[in-house]
Amino acid sequence: MFFKRSQDEHDKAPEGTKTVDVSERALAPELLRYKADPASLGFASTAELEPTSGLIGQDRALKAIELGVNIRQHDFNLFVLGPPSSGKSTAVRSFLASKAASEPVPPSWVYVNNFIDPNKPHAISLPNGRCARLADGMVNIIDELRTAIPAMFESDEYESRRRAIDEEFRAGQEEAFEELTEKAKQQNIAVLRTPTGIAMAPTTDGKVIKPEVFNTLPEAVRKEIEDKIEAMQGELGEIIQQVPKLQKEHRSRLRALNEEVAEVAVGQALDDIIKQFADLDEVADYLKAARDDLIRNVGLFLGEGEEENAIVNQPVNTTRDDRFRRYMVNVVVSHDEREAGAPIVEELNPSHGHLVGRVEFLARMGALMTDFLLIKGGALHRANGGYLLIDARKLLTLPFGWESLKRALKRHSIVIESPTEGMSAISTQSLDPDPIPLNVKVVLFGDRQLYYLLSGADPDFARLFKIQADFDETIDRTPDNAKDYTRLIASIVHTHKLKPVDASGVARLIERGVRLANDNRKLSLEIGKLADIVREADYWAEAEGHATISEADVTKAIREQIRRTDRLREKSQEGIVRDIMLIDTSGAKVGQINGLSVLALGDFAFGKPTRITARVRLGAGRVTDIEREVELGGALHSKGIMILWGFLAGRYAQEVPLSLAASLVFEQSYGGVDGDSASSTELYALLSALSEVPIRQSLAVTGSVNQFGQVQAIGSVNEKIEGFFDICNERGLTGEQGVLIPRANEQHLMLRDDVVAAVRDGKFSVYSVATIDEGIEILTSVAAGERGDDGQFPQGTLNHLVEQKLIGFAGARKSFGKSQADDGNLTS
Repeated sequence: MFFKRSQDEHDKAPEGTKTVDVSERALAPELLRYKADPASLGFASTAELEPTSGLIGQDRALKAIELGVNIRQHDFNLFVLGPPSSGKSTAVRSFLASKAASEPVPPSWVYVNNFIDPNKPHAISLPNGRCARLADGMVNIIDELRTAIPAMFESDEYESRRRAIDEEFRAGQEEAFEELTEKAKQQNIAVLRTPTGIAMAPTTDGKVIKPEVFNTLPEAVRKEIEDKIEAMQGELGEIIQQVPKLQKEHRSRLRALNEEVAEVAVGQALDDIIKQFADLDEVADYLKAARDDLIRNVGLFLGEGEEENAIVNQPVNTTRDDRFRRYMVNVVVSHDEREAGAPIVEELNPSHGHLVGRVEFLARMGALMTDFLLIKGGALHRANGGYLLIDARKLLTLPFGWESLKRALKRHSIVIESPTEGMSAISTQSLDPDPIPLNVKVVLFGDRQLYYLLSGADPDFARLFKIQADFDETIDRTPDNAKDYTRLIASIVHTHKLKPVDASGVARLIERGVRLANDNRKLSLEIGKLADIVREADYWAEAEGHATISEADVTKAIREQIRRTDRLREKSQEGIVRDIMLIDTSGAKVGQINGLSVLALGDFAFGKPTRITARVRLGAGRVTDIEREVELGGALHSKGIMILWGFLAGRYAQEVPLSLAASLVFEQSYGGVDGDSASSTELYALLSALSEVPIRQSLAVTGSVNQFGQVQAIGSVNEKIEGFFDICNERGLTGEQGVLIPRANEQHLMLRDDVVAAVRDGKFSVYSVATIDEGIEILTSVAAGERGDDGQFPQGTLNHLVEQKLIGFAGARKSFGKSQADDGNLTS
């Protein structure tokens, strides 16, 4: 039989409970924060230190990079993984710089016109410095020919030889015509040239017979004359039929003359460049093909007139003249002969075109036109023979980038092609440039999640990127590592040309490194974040007129960084302080407890207390997770609830059915809830509801629990403690407030100075617990109790109260079931 207690009684422990003193269980202030001693560093400022030349604590990753770089196989590319600010890109560049400096400079590449099939430009490899000479040489040759060829075709010798050919052609035509005319004259037939052509007419005494006179002649005479004219017209037709043949022969002789003259001019213009590149077979073949094409197309150089510069008689801007584009040289990638070492290229926009190159188009007369000069090289061309650095996330998010890179690495060559070539239903003609052999080491940068995603989802990834360089986020906080850390800070100062950091500032930066590591036995290796603090501290030191960066400057930089990003934290705390979000920080309540959660917004995270409540009644042994029922709870949170139920079923009233109905909820929670870090908190609330022992509302709790009642470690312990502290501090610290954390999280404590000061002054407390029994005693000041030899919990202990409540529920359920059965029998 159950009796309802009044509200006043409900907020007090039942009579006869055994109380315990928990005042001595709080952690000492020294355990809440690691404090670096400036005096122990052994220097006055970083000006006395030798900057470190590399990263510290990354031996695994650096050895992997060394292996990947030294193995020159095509499929031993690298994936460098780690947090964004760990200095991995700096480390890779530094290592590659020394490695690349000892390697040969790769050859340069150009594209030239294919005079046989212009749609398939030729790729030619040249030694360093010589591609520019070839390109400039071809421009100079065209410039020279634009002057030399017209001059030669205007020379007296050429004009004389051409006239001879023309006169020979005309003489042949005239001789045949004159013979026909004379023959016709002997037969009294006149050959007349009219505007419409050649005509024939009868004559008498050398005069043409008029038509009216001709018609009066006897028919026999007219017939004889007409037959003669018809015969003569036949001979004239034969002469006219010979004209095209003679003209063709005429043109052929003129062409031969033109090519003979052009060959002299072209040969003289190309003579020097042919000698310069005689040792390169591919270039020699190209120059021979260009020479033949220039001779065949000598007409391109004739009739320029107004296009020439009247002052110096020199063609202007040859490279922009469409007539001569076919003779230009497209330098795709060029390495200066003064360069040393293999190239290191970082591509910030790794799309298809920026990686493998592209063919551009020009709009001409409403149509898109292209040629080999519009071939543009990509990052693979520039990095060929060296190293290519790419951000993996950008590579995967930009269109066609990842597939294009894989194809190039598989082919061992760079093929410039349109990424949509196989997707269009209509085939359009474009260029098909020669592929260029590829020899490059690709280094991808990304986080671990991306690495494992690619490993599992793309079979090609593991075959092409066999070296994994995994950068750690932290190193052990040992004396040797601490010394290396100070040198790392000195290298940041040296690299960015900042003010020296004095010993107090270095100590503060070491402490910040511990906080960033979220572990008081570790130091963070997120070098980027540390460098940001030092650079901002340099600004504040300059603003205050300090010669060196002190602890105050570093502290201000950290505070200002947080200040710029904590608007939502302030709004959240304001809602609690104004009682919009209900959180008690004093008193005691049954079935109600303060849980702690963390909100992460970018790089900033803060703790937020949340009220968790539990209600119990007679039922069928089910714990209802309201968050899960309304689909706001995640899988991990639901797992925590099921573990909680397992703890209850395994510890209490094992000889009777678990006959309770319980409900648990995060009050005023309007978003998703996930994770199991509140499972111990929910269990405390449930134990309070079952035992009717109130929980101190001045305390907040975090920690997960297993089925045996052991409290397990959670993340973001510092942010959670500070979140509850800020609320209590805003309302006024009473000395009763505090936070319960798992004992395993003691090693992660690196609390703010103001929290540690409040603990030292006895105004706030931090407790660590290893079991649920330890935690419930602190929360209720009631002994938890352990089972005795008789198998029972001691009277007046909280566990005894819980078990008796559950036994009572089981008995009531049994009695209710029996009464229902009896009522059924009576009715029947």
